[in-house]
Amino acid sequence: MGKLVVSHVGKAYKRYSGKWARMLEWLTGKTRHHKTWVLRDIHFTVNPGEAVGIVGVNGAGKSTLLKIITGTTQPTSGSVHTEGRVAALLELGMGFHPDFTGRQNVFMAGQLLGLGSDEIAACMPAIEAFAEIGDYIDRPVRTYSSGMQMRLAFSVATAVRPAVLIVDEALSVGAAYFQHKSFNKIREFREQGTSLLIVSHARGSIRRLCDRAILLERGLVIKDGPPEEVMDFYNALIAERENATVQVQRLDDGRTQTTSGTGEARVESIELRNEKGEVAEYINVGESVRLQVQIRLHADLPELVFGYMIKDRFGQPVFGTNTHHLKVDMAQLKKGQLLMLAFSFPAHIGVGSYAVSTALHVADTHLAANYEWRDQALMFNVVNVNRDLFVGVNWLPPQVEYQK
Repeated sequence: MGKLVVSHVGKAYKRYSGKWARMLEWLTGKTRHHKTWVLRDIHFTVNPGEAVGIVGVNGAGKSTLLKIITGTTQPTSGSVHTEGRVAALLELGMGFHPDFTGRQNVFMAGQLLGLGSDEIAACMPAIEAFAEIGDYIDRPVRTYSSGMQMRLAFSVATAVRPAVLIVDEALSVGAAYFQHKSFNKIREFREQGTSLLIVSHARGSIRRLCDRAILLERGLVIKDGPPEEVMDFYNALIAERENATVQVQRLDDGRTQTTSGTGEARVESIELRNEKGEVAEYINVGESVRLQVQIRLHADLPELVFGYMIKDRFGQPVFGTNTHHLKVDMAQLKKGQLLMLAFSFPAHIGVGSYAVSTALHVADTHLAANYEWRDQALMFNVVNVNRDLFVGVNWLPPQVEYQK
């Protein structure tokens, strides 16, 4: 229940040279078009209870793939097999008529999802309660905000647990409270065996919800694997410029490291040193540490910014900054120079394993003039040697006052 199989799916659209070419083809039977392929040989399986993220730049073919899976578009080649009912949130308020009330649209949208009128009527109290739009349920949808439309659409799509749930960026709209509420509902469905297919550019959503991720590029699957690994590669593609390269290498400890950039500047070494000045793989909670970086210039540069991001083992950002925000001016640099930077800070972070990603660029982000972006440039572990027991990713020791 809930299995989805996409088998060698391709989609092509016919293109004609002029307005009469289509008619001539119909009259003569002679081919007068050429095909433009937007999807080629897409093949993957989503097992019951599994969550898979689909990522890719605009135009990669994500929306076309979802329309084929939901049956609103037919593939040119290949096939899609689903077990059970499919519920999809492809577009905000899709299927809603602006002049009808929310209640009337619930019945119409529910029927489009394959639910009967009696089934929708039985679910109506739960739909109203989850959507939290109050009296607006009996007002025309044209009076709704985008967030209200999203809440009602999500409530209808999830009123009855589907075998396969497809979400296309819809949860990026609305209050953080409702997003949290929606994610909890999705998690409950997953535990009950619902398969999840989610399209999102939000790194956090893919990591929190998905067991694996698939990266589409120009209609092809170019990577299918763990969310952290795929999202790092995706970010590298975004940062890629005309002469940039993207490299993926397997490190000695089994980790996969993605590097991108044009190469005008590169990190030669990066070390984390403890309070004794020793290179450390393990540090104590709250210990003062020093992140030391050496950068080699391979071209003359008018300016340079170095940034780093500390992430936990789930890939969630813990802390990040760069020399632009720290107001460190690195300008008029010459080819061959070796730059040295040191960042000192107390490690007020929780017990666990952490990774440091680095970026060399201009302005405030590595998406501009990306010289080098490297994920997992450094790994380190935090242990609790002498602090009071606590949980969480941050160490925030309180001062306690007690009165009786």
